[in-house]
Amino acid sequence: MSSHRLPKRARCIAWATTGAAVVAGAGIVAQTSVAAPSMPAQKTYTGRAFDTCTAPSLAAMKAWKTGFYGAAAVYIGGKNRGCAQPNLTAPWVKSVSTAGWKLIPLYVGAQPPCQTSRNPERFTAATAASVGASNARDAAAKASALGMKPGSPIYLNMESYDITNKPCNDATLTYVRSFTKTLRAKAYRAGYYGFASSSAKAIATATDRTDLPGILWYALWNKQNTTTADWPWDPRLYTNHSRAHQYMGNSKETRGGHTITVDRNAWDAPVAIIG
Repeated sequence: MSSHRLPKRARCIAWATTGAAVVAGAGIVAQTSVAAPSMPAQKTYTGRAFDTCTAPSLAAMKAWKTGFYGAAAVYIGGKNRGCAQPNLTAPWVKSVSTAGWKLIPLYVGAQPPCQTSRNPERFTAATAASVGASNARDAAAKASALGMKPGSPIYLNMESYDITNKPCNDATLTYVRSFTKTLRAKAYRAGYYGFASSSAKAIATATDRTDLPGILWYALWNKQNTTTADWPWDPRLYTNHSRAHQYMGNSKETRGGHTITVDRNAWDAPVAIIG
């Protein structure tokens, strides 16, 4: 994700820190359910997925349906979304779904106050809860407009930040909890994308599991196509089709005459329900 939006120097720093070893902290409790009682059944996919900044053309998506990838992540909204999306429309979603693709909705929400980036939307300790709720409402509306039905997941994109900065980390967790709770009230599942060395680690090692996302997508660019062998945290967390692993970044690939630079992902988690 971040590989497509950060400047080159920041990408290198993020890649280096993401590859660092991470050890789970003490006192982690098992994952708690974040699904509302009326939540529709989830649709899961297990296999390889790719993400790229701009949703490819329909022709490219058809050409790429070779069996290597079965799912694609798309950036459905957020003020910090870094690329234009001329192809990402409800007819495109329906067409690629009919062609056999599973889709993974990503939302680039507000970012932490201590983050070193130029993202235009940020929250503070004072605004974290309200901004989280507002972002979640917008994310649900964007997903619905694209034909992604309730029960679908929406993955909140959180870039790398200093999780040792306690006030900043506390504000981030407040924002994430508000986003998750509001999204759940709209009958959408909350997922979360972050770096294994920072933003994903903050979620996985939080001792209070209340209103945290129920699906964790971690960036750890070690080229290992797995969601289990390199899982860095408590093995009781995010089981039962609730993990995804971004294992390679900035891979320039050509299929059917169409070249796209993508990130590769090992996927064992929910995908969009297309209506």
